[in-house]
Amino acid sequence: MTGHNNQIVRASHSRGIIMIMLGVSIAAFTGVTMKILGDQISATQVAWFRFAGMSIILAPYLIWRYGFKGLKPARPIVQIIRGLTMAGGTSFFVIGSQTVDYADAIAILYAYPFLLVIIAVLFLGERTNWTVWVGIVTGFLGVLLVIRPEFNQINIGTVYIFICAIVVSIQLALNRKLGAISPPLITAFFGALCATAALSILLPNAWQPIPTEAWLYIGLLIFAGTINQVLLVYAFIYADASTLAPFTYFEIVSAVIFGYLFFDTLPSALSWIGIILITAGGLYVARALHLNNISRRTPKI
Repeated sequence: MTGHNNQIVRASHSRGIIMIMLGVSIAAFTGVTMKILGDQISATQVAWFRFAGMSIILAPYLIWRYGFKGLKPARPIVQIIRGLTMAGGTSFFVIGSQTVDYADAIAILYAYPFLLVIIAVLFLGERTNWTVWVGIVTGFLGVLLVIRPEFNQINIGTVYIFICAIVVSIQLALNRKLGAISPPLITAFFGALCATAALSILLPNAWQPIPTEAWLYIGLLIFAGTINQVLLVYAFIYADASTLAPFTYFEIVSAVIFGYLFFDTLPSALSWIGIILITAGGLYVARALHLNNISRRTPKI
């Protein structure tokens, strides 16, 4: 019986891993569409289309699944704040990606796992040990290499991407607060709805004429962004975060491939070193946190 249960767990984890790798790959493609659209319309428009479209796509399914009463979110203030971080993070990424090579932008964005640990320690009361901090320092060194060490001439776009990473880490910290009390898809939907509402206030002043060729990318952004969110939600249903964390770094690999295919760019030698440090630091932190959680759950004899 134990062997059968283990097979079920392994099958579930396999589904989660496949979903997370597909999800982050589609996320990388979504970033490509945002970077392309950022050359044609304002960052506010890009973010608005992303979240308005996602809200429209998810609403019918959620109403069918939970009913109108079931759409009432838990802890609405936290949900609203999370929606604001979604709007801000996307806008910062679109602005920053205009002057940063795409693979570099995604690599800088992956400062968020390290920032999330810092937020969890400072504001959520979580504890960690020195091994985790070794991984965090390694990751930040990698981020600095991608941003570039010539601090007298920093590309302002890299600053916007790093701010996006900070915002994403706050969003994920809020996800931890909401995860146990609200269905993940409802959290995703309400966040998109709040982001749409916030961006709608800014939209009149940010509106630019939309070129005909932009509509294709707007459609791709909406559908790819929604599919990405759904895959990520269900991946974490099938497998726990410590199992999936190492596979999220596949997004950087996807970003390098998409950066070459769409923008004909590849990371420089310094960026490659930075990407390796970011990935190594992230994997080390994920592993250290996993072992730390196991040691806390293991009863002392």
